[in-house]
Amino acid sequence: MSNNNESNKTTKFTAPGMSDESAQKTIAKLDNRMVALIDLQLTLKHIHWNVVGPNFIGVHEMIDPQVDIVREMTDTIAERIATLGGVPVGTPKSIVDRRTWNEYSVGKGLVTEHLAALDKVYNGVNADHRKAIETLSELDAVSEDMITSQLADLEQFQWFIRAHLESSTGELKS
Repeated sequence: MSNNNESNKTTKFTAPGMSDESAQKTIAKLDNRMVALIDLQLTLKHIHWNVVGPNFIGVHEMIDPQVDIVREMTDTIAERIATLGGVPVGTPKSIVDRRTWNEYSVGKGLVTEHLAALDKVYNGVNADHRKAIETLSELDAVSEDMITSQLADLEQFQWFIRAHLESSTGELKS
């Protein structure tokens, strides 16, 4: 829930047994993760449309299931925000206004260009999910479990990306 968006409203309730303060802190952390995942799903679709070169079809087809699963993650977070009494805001301007990272910079590009850039995107998303887990462990076990489960999928997606970038000696091409 962003305090900068005038369309945000909060309800007068939260989950039973949870303090309003814990709920507000949880909502803020979940909102940050929701924004990141909306951005990720759009970035993945951008890559799907703009990747070219050798291994194009394998990467093109690998990306769509990631988009679908990340979209489900976003929905799960938004519904948790609402459950806790917050208002999930996913309008385009509100997402851009709340981003704390740079825009994805690769347009039409070779598989290796996109995958190297996507690996960096996953570095940020996954590291921030880990930080959220630490914070949520003190606030809300349900939200912590939800983000932990998502991180398992996100790390697997990054492994898929890195498998295309990895050399036989285990180094990543950038």
